[in-house]
Amino acid sequence: MNVFKSKCRVARPDNQGETSVSIYPKYNFLKFIIIAIALTSIGLHGCSDQNGSTRTYKLVTGPQGGAWYPLGGALKALIENDQSDIKVQVLPGGGVSNALALHTGQAQIALAQSVTSLDAIDGKPPFQEPLQNICNIATLYRQYFQVVTLAKSSVNNPFELKNKVLATQPKGATGEAITNHLLQAHGMDYESLDNVSFGSYTDSVTLMKDGNADVFTLTTTIPSGAVMDLASSRSIKLMSMSEESHKKMLKINSKYERGFIPKGTYPKQNDDVATIFWYTHLAARCDVENQVISRILDVVQSGSMELVSVTKAIEGLDIETMTRDIGVPMHPGAIEWYEKQKQQ
Repeated sequence: MNVFKSKCRVARPDNQGETSVSIYPKYNFLKFIIIAIALTSIGLHGCSDQNGSTRTYKLVTGPQGGAWYPLGGALKALIENDQSDIKVQVLPGGGVSNALALHTGQAQIALAQSVTSLDAIDGKPPFQEPLQNICNIATLYRQYFQVVTLAKSSVNNPFELKNKVLATQPKGATGEAITNHLLQAHGMDYESLDNVSFGSYTDSVTLMKDGNADVFTLTTTIPSGAVMDLASSRSIKLMSMSEESHKKMLKINSKYERGFIPKGTYPKQNDDVATIFWYTHLAARCDVENQVISRILDVVQSGSMELVSVTKAIEGLDIETMTRDIGVPMHPGAIEWYEKQKQQ
């Protein structure tokens, strides 16, 4: 079964002395991320072998060292099992850049954040215009926004972030985008802070350990390995988000849900901490063939234990969770697949 029709296309550097990817002329604020994806993947369009019998889907995930990258590897193994005509290439990425990759056709499948996908579709910052061809396949698990400070810090609410030193993720990552939303919702921006470092979890933890940052923001499952690493050498606390702050965040994105990081999640955390959460979801271009979407959903359902071994947050995944409305349109092939499940 040949389920692909498109030809291989490769994004190449231009000849102006500076590496760039011309398919993203309007997204210079994410240029360095897109360049990294392009150079890593030799172009992200699906390619066929010489006789055209096998096609490769590009699956963009998260940065190496994060939770999404190994999850993508597990999905690849499940999808390719006993399938001679479907191959998957797993590539690093990030919440914002993955939405761009689907929109431009540089990837066909992506791990994505529900709130970021919704911002992309609506054309809200950090996106400069509405993006198209982003469809949901399956809603997977919760992600939590976590604002971490040292125990002795005076930061107890978002307004007290002013004039502090912040460590967050690189621009183009969902954690950075939501941090920007938090500041915006409370009448601030990065200029309101004393300094901002945009780096990896490891970089942020090091800054916090060395006393060179006051606040560390990230978006991930709980407990976070990075936060546990920090807590192993420094006493920490999590900033709680009030209902008023949540309402301010809802004005920016209507899918920010209010939830709690349970007490005991981290060392010396004696109380539940209110914050916002959303969902990691499996997305695809809306024009991907229904047969392929069906294959992906078959293996997600049948191979859930293999996925749990990589990402514990997937434990208990069921049809109700997979079809949860996150504001992102469902792929036609996914709708068809879920209808069949209801009939069984």
